[in-house]
Amino acid sequence: MAHDEDRSIDPEPLDEAAGDDRAALRPDAERRRGRGARSNRSSRYDAGKREEYDDGWETLATLDAFRTEVTDERAKSIISTNDSPDLNFSQSINPYRGCEHGCIYCYARPTHAYLGHSPGLDFETKIYAKVNAPELLEQELARRNYVPQTIALGAVTDPYQPIERERGITRRVLEVLDATSHPVGIVTKSAGVVRDIDILARMATRGLVKVAISTTSLDRHLARSMEPRAATPSKRIEAIRRLTDAGIPVSVMVAPIIPALNDSEIEAILEAAHAAGAREAGFVVLRLPLELKELFREWLETDHPHRAARVISVLRSMHGGRDYVSEFGIRQRGTGPYAAQIATRFRLACKRLGINERSLKLRTDLFTPPVPQGGQMRLL
Repeated sequence: MAHDEDRSIDPEPLDEAAGDDRAALRPDAERRRGRGARSNRSSRYDAGKREEYDDGWETLATLDAFRTEVTDERAKSIISTNDSPDLNFSQSINPYRGCEHGCIYCYARPTHAYLGHSPGLDFETKIYAKVNAPELLEQELARRNYVPQTIALGAVTDPYQPIERERGITRRVLEVLDATSHPVGIVTKSAGVVRDIDILARMATRGLVKVAISTTSLDRHLARSMEPRAATPSKRIEAIRRLTDAGIPVSVMVAPIIPALNDSEIEAILEAAHAAGAREAGFVVLRLPLELKELFREWLETDHPHRAARVISVLRSMHGGRDYVSEFGIRQRGTGPYAAQIATRFRLACKRLGINERSLKLRTDLFTPPVPQGGQMRLL
């Protein structure tokens, strides 16, 4: 995966006193209740710009609330590969496109533009479910030239977002990986992962799985604002405890760290996760590629107007005066004094708690290729 190029022009700096019309273009608060994005702004591929406009007859007041629409998708392939030096995995599976969690900071939002949708409210309300993911996975694992490497489950969108309760695609993918003794690493901010403890515990006994729980804040109000349909902070810490008690290796991802908003919680999150059993940890600083720049700004202006200018100012100081730099080695950590301070605090907290004293490497030597339907087992 090449680094995501950022050709968009930096937006104008925030002006808290500016009485511009941006707020007037946002859908009514009641229509987007429980959603993260404050608008459905056009994507970079749209020929025209879309906006809601009241024609004087109060027609906007009659529009329905944004509801989740799930479309079944028959994918052509399921294992994605990348060569990014920033990532600790080279292949991944994403059972869903879009994510109902609605996290306003999600770097995956711009990917919805490829589907002709807005990275805003569309991203969290128009979900695509790859219904044939388990079958495709079996086919791809059965290829003669396949070399087993840890598969990251949920590298882009969350594999345990709410729709998983109905569709169960993630669980069926895990069943294939379990049956073939294939290693997998899971990243999620959902407590729904505990539903699959039976499979995960079985795989853990063979050194085939570890789970990373993304925990952005311990403040319920901030978490609800940033991640409206994700599990509460307490539920995520409880998930760490339940997974650990079942013998499943767990790490905590403090991600994203948003300067001047949640960076004060770094030590508290690590302490809570360690007390629950997490023994590995990582962090990522907020990334604002492409359309995410304006979407995040809109949210800041709405939910944290008194901090908005400060957050953007510090963030820019970590990216050479820009909102975001997409270069490898920089995009996830930033540069400069503030970035160095975050990294140092994180490292010292981990050292004090005994986190990251070891890094679990999952086994690949147990892999047994599946037998394709109607096919023959390998002789060698």
